[in-house]
Amino acid sequence: MNIITSAHLAKYFIITETALKSAKLISQAGEDALALATQYVSDAHHFEQQGDLVRAFGALNYAHGILDCLAGIGLIEGTDSDLERWQK
Repeated sequence: MNIITSAHLAKYFIITETALKSAKLISQAGEDALALATQYVSDAHHFEQQGDLVRAFGALNYAHGILDCLAGIGLIEGTDSDLERWQK
Protein backbone atom coordinates (compact mmCIF):
# COMPACT_ATOMS: atom_id res chain seq x y z
CA MET A 1 0.00 0.00 0.00
CA ASN A 2 1.44 3.37 -0.93
CA ILE A 3 -1.39 5.59 0.31
CA ILE A 4 -1.85 6.56 3.95
CA THR A 5 -5.54 6.70 4.79
CA SER A 6 -7.21 7.94 7.95
CA ALA A 7 -8.07 4.33 8.81
CA HIS A 8 -4.46 3.25 8.31
CA LEU A 9 -3.26 6.11 10.52
CA ALA A 10 -5.84 5.31 13.22
CA LYS A 11 -4.56 1.72 13.36
CA TYR A 12 -1.00 2.92 13.95
CA PHE A 13 -2.09 5.46 16.57
CA ILE A 14 -3.58 2.55 18.51
CA ILE A 15 -0.47 0.40 18.11
CA THR A 16 1.96 3.14 19.11
CA GLU A 17 -0.11 4.63 21.92
CA THR A 18 -0.67 1.16 23.40
CA ALA A 19 3.07 0.52 23.35
CA LEU A 20 3.77 3.93 24.88
CA LYS A 21 1.22 3.45 27.67
CA SER A 22 2.67 0.04 28.54
CA ALA A 23 6.28 1.29 28.57
CA LYS A 24 7.85 1.21 32.03
CA LEU A 25 11.15 2.96 32.50
CA ILE A 26 13.77 0.59 33.94
CA SER A 27 16.71 2.99 33.80
CA GLN A 28 16.84 6.75 34.01
CA ALA A 29 19.18 6.59 31.02
CA GLY A 30 16.08 6.14 28.84
CA GLU A 31 14.07 9.01 30.32
CA ASP A 32 14.86 11.61 27.65
CA ALA A 33 14.27 9.19 24.79
CA LEU A 34 10.94 8.08 26.29
CA ALA A 35 9.92 11.75 26.52
CA LEU A 36 10.93 12.16 22.87
CA ALA A 37 8.71 9.23 21.86
CA THR A 38 5.83 10.87 23.72
CA GLN A 39 6.48 14.13 21.88
CA TYR A 40 6.49 12.37 18.51
CA VAL A 41 3.03 10.94 19.27
CA SER A 42 1.86 14.45 20.13
CA ASP A 43 3.37 15.72 16.89
CA ALA A 44 1.55 12.97 15.00
CA HIS A 45 -1.78 14.17 16.40
CA HIS A 46 -0.91 17.73 15.37
CA PHE A 47 -0.01 16.68 11.83
CA GLU A 48 -3.20 14.63 11.57
CA GLN A 49 -5.29 17.64 12.64
CA GLN A 50 -3.53 19.68 9.93
CA GLY A 51 -4.46 17.02 7.36
CA ASP A 52 -0.84 15.97 6.85
CA LEU A 53 -1.23 12.20 7.14
CA VAL A 54 2.23 11.47 5.74
CA ARG A 55 4.00 13.45 8.46
CA ALA A 56 1.64 12.05 11.09
CA PHE A 57 2.50 8.51 10.01
CA GLY A 58 6.20 9.38 9.98
CA ALA A 59 6.04 10.76 13.52
CA LEU A 60 4.29 7.60 14.72
CA ASN A 61 6.99 5.48 13.14
CA TYR A 62 9.71 7.52 14.86
CA ALA A 63 7.90 7.17 18.20
CA HIS A 64 7.48 3.42 17.87
CA GLY A 65 11.06 3.02 16.68
CA ILE A 66 12.32 4.81 19.77
CA LEU A 67 10.20 2.56 22.00
CA ASP A 68 11.44 -0.53 20.19
CA CYS A 69 15.05 0.59 20.58
CA LEU A 70 14.63 1.41 24.29
CA ALA A 71 13.10 -2.02 24.88
CA GLY A 72 15.82 -3.70 22.84
CA ILE A 73 18.62 -2.20 24.91
CA GLY A 74 16.82 -2.85 28.18
CA LEU A 75 15.91 0.69 29.25
CA ILE A 76 12.15 0.09 29.21
CA GLU A 77 9.84 -2.89 29.44
CA GLY A 78 6.18 -3.18 28.61
CA THR A 79 3.19 -5.43 28.31
CA ASP A 80 2.62 -4.50 24.67
CA SER A 81 3.46 -7.42 22.38
CA ASP A 82 5.90 -5.32 20.37
CA LEU A 83 7.89 -4.47 23.50
CA GLU A 84 7.59 -7.88 25.15
CA ARG A 85 9.61 -9.56 22.44
CA TRP A 86 12.70 -7.83 23.84
CA GLN A 87 12.21 -9.04 27.40
CA LYS A 88 14.52 -11.78 28.50
